[in-house]
Amino acid sequence: MCGRYASIKAPTDLADEFHAVDATDGQVQADYNVAPTKNIVAVVERHPRDAEGTPDPDTTERSLRVVRWGFVPFFAKDPKGGARMINARSESAAEKPAFRRAMASRRCLIPADGWFEWQRGAGSNSGHKQPYYTHYRDGSSLAMAGLWEFWKPKDDPDNEYPEGLVTATVLTTAAVGVLSQVHDRMPLVLPPSAWDTWLDPDLSAKDDAVAALLAPPSDEVIAALELRPVSPLVNSVRNNGPELLAELPPEDVREPLQLDLLGGPNPA
Repeated sequence: MCGRYASIKAPTDLADEFHAVDATDGQVQADYNVAPTKNIVAVVERHPRDAEGTPDPDTTERSLRVVRWGFVPFFAKDPKGGARMINARSESAAEKPAFRRAMASRRCLIPADGWFEWQRGAGSNSGHKQPYYTHYRDGSSLAMAGLWEFWKPKDDPDNEYPEGLVTATVLTTAAVGVLSQVHDRMPLVLPPSAWDTWLDPDLSAKDDAVAALLAPPSDEVIAALELRPVSPLVNSVRNNGPELLAELPPEDVREPLQLDLLGGPNPA
């Protein structure tokens, strides 16, 4: 699963990296401890619309947008359940009523500097969860596959959602290599070569090119990752700073991982 991640880069830098237009309008700041229900950055690609709202089928525009993390299906009566839908399983999202429409034409990328996952210790340490932070060694952004949706209440007497609500979820897949020692699920991380296909609003989830991207990350992607134990400070959403990403000293790690299973150079 993915329940916490870091998003540090400025939107202008993300726009360059993802070849997108920055439409975040200063609404997000660097966040070392992104948690569910927070506003996050998503990369979307849509057909631009004219003044009457008619889309131009011959043109697409890729942009950074601000969305809320926690998926609210378009048919939901209220947005309260969004906090429970921060993740969707890549293996079944296309068939689930909540995600089916988004999988068809509202796929997005959710940039992250890295994500956190908690490993539950074994034996006498079974109550202890050691947090780990995973990111690309070269500092480039992770592109987590996601889905977004627009929700607007049928009745809004208090005018609480005058412009509706745009929410997103992170797709997860089976964890690979050493990552499976931490958790059996991980975010579906897409390499740059997959971005155009994933974001294409004219390709459905049934298209072979899109379906092929739902498999666990390749060995090449996994080998580019660095995985390190970090402080339990990240457990609290009230903590938010670069210290959350610092590697924990070996003597403080209760059950070190077998890092040679990562498939590349020792990431420690």
